[in-house]
Amino acid sequence: MRREFIAKLCELAARDPRIMLLTADLGFSVVEPFTQAYPDRFVNVGVAEQNMIGVATGLAEAGFLPFCYSIATFATLRPYEFIRNGPVAHQLPVRIVGVGGGFDYGTGGSTHHSLEDIAVMRALPGMMVLAPIDGPQAAAALESLWSVPSPVYFRLGKDSPPVAISGGRFELERAQIMCRGADVLLISTGALVAETMSAAGALANAGVLATVLSVPCLAPAPLADLRTSLADARAVLTIEAHQQAGGLGSLVAEVLAEAGLARPFRRLTATQPDAGRGGSAAWLLERNGLTSDRIAAAAQTLLS
Repeated sequence: MRREFIAKLCELAARDPRIMLLTADLGFSVVEPFTQAYPDRFVNVGVAEQNMIGVATGLAEAGFLPFCYSIATFATLRPYEFIRNGPVAHQLPVRIVGVGGGFDYGTGGSTHHSLEDIAVMRALPGMMVLAPIDGPQAAAALESLWSVPSPVYFRLGKDSPPVAISGGRFELERAQIMCRGADVLLISTGALVAETMSAAGALANAGVLATVLSVPCLAPAPLADLRTSLADARAVLTIEAHQQAGGLGSLVAEVLAEAGLARPFRRLTATQPDAGRGGSAAWLLERNGLTSDRIAAAAQTLLS
């Protein structure tokens, strides 16, 4: 997903000289296509994420379109006050590119697990929050939003799922129905949509038909699409590589409550405290109940 994003950014930079790429000493083996094509528009600020956002704020104020690239937890949590008081307070077009949302940097340990980023970025007024499924959708989201005047947070997977499933489709404030079924509604975001689709296949084999709804745009939220799908649902399960508070599940709970809809509802989220612990992303997803078989089992339990 990172590589498709950078390839599209290079394409856009050829069309608009205002685009710049900043990194906090990260991204090598990924950002080279941009650095080689536009060396005068690339800035490595060193291990200084707060400074990266400060520099980007000044560049945006001067008329540039800066993209700040780092591991998702470092891109959002370490410079959070700078994001709030810079691009958000002044509604400047700073783009924050957080790579490896969830457990993608699993072996780096809990410092590298980005499990709060959706919550904190969704709380910022005027901040767009995006979590594409795969590389084609990441490129489509960038094509759609690269020049908007507001700040944007892109939560990218470190890699794309083995098979691209988004069809490269993206619309702001829209959710995407991946498959339809009358028994249970599965709502997911980002790379975990692929795992959720696998769960829907397993459920179908067991005679349970699921609708899978992808939410690549968490702010501004696709409220109309969520209300429509929730109104038609018998039971609702949300799936995300994120802490329970403030993420996709919280968004869906808010919509359910405000629409006055009573449905069996459960959130599948990161649940295991992993302070100081690392492991493969696959192991961490299994440990937190976020694999396709665990998703399918949770849906069947919800229906029963």
